[in-house]
Amino acid sequence: MIQPPAPVWPADSFQPVLDRIAIEIAVRAERGAPADYIPALACADPHRFGMAVAELDGTVYGVGDWQTPFSAQSLTKTFTLALVLAQEGEALWRYVGREPSGNPFNSLVQLEYEDGIPRNPFINAGALVVTDHLHSLTGDAIGTLLEFLRAESGNPDLGFNPSVAASETANGDRNAALAHFMASYGNVANPVPVLLDQYFRQCSVEATCAELALATGFLARHGIRADASSLLTRSQAKQVNAIMLTCGTYDAAGDFAYRVGLPGKSGVGGGIIAVVPGRCTLCVWSPGLDARGNSVAGVAALDPFTTLTGLSVF
Repeated sequence: MIQPPAPVWPADSFQPVLDRIAIEIAVRAERGAPADYIPALACADPHRFGMAVAELDGTVYGVGDWQTPFSAQSLTKTFTLALVLAQEGEALWRYVGREPSGNPFNSLVQLEYEDGIPRNPFINAGALVVTDHLHSLTGDAIGTLLEFLRAESGNPDLGFNPSVAASETANGDRNAALAHFMASYGNVANPVPVLLDQYFRQCSVEATCAELALATGFLARHGIRADASSLLTRSQAKQVNAIMLTCGTYDAAGDFAYRVGLPGKSGVGGGIIAVVPGRCTLCVWSPGLDARGNSVAGVAALDPFTTLTGLSVF
């Protein structure tokens, strides 16, 4: 059990905290297993670990594999949600809810009972609806997402992995079923094959911990982008952070809030992004997942981060 050291933040920097966490994670026995239902991700080494913290001014601290690109997967759902909310505002919530699902992220169970309206934007059904709206608004959902991520991360070459996208397409029957089911209720505007292509490429975006921590910075800056322009209102940024806290780690959101105490979003590539409003953003990556699809080492790293720094929304 990590005990708080003599204060190293904010008098020094985040680096001593990250170094200490990395030492603890290195000797941790339990790492989980990579997402084997996506063959392109199945061979990932669960012992890889990286963690980055980005301050509001763009200063980044990192440890381990923090500059190694990995498959962002559902982390991208945070950015597509923000991009749609910026244009549609409250109208979006007629098509997707804001409540925790209590079911696995790819479950079909609730859709029939709730007339094809997904419970929240971060389960797969909800993310498909958000991507559908982004594609209708822009004509190119993946291009819009990449433009945003490149600008916020500072990496003009950030892109998606075609091999991972192809692997997801070949094994995406459950997501196809979700999309077709919602289309039958009139909750999908674009042709389902077009939507699935956009969605699978979105999930196949590759980025580093540093890049994703930087890209998430607008949520810590209350909706303000890296170039000082406004993407979201302060109220909208609060809303996205709230949905991350309650829904961002699927049916483990309560446990994540209990242990970490920050808005967070996980992905089955092993990444987790987290927000300390007004202070900093984080991204941690380790491909080994627990039964609910969250990085075992990632959650284990974020837990002591909030303990050691005292940074939490609670």
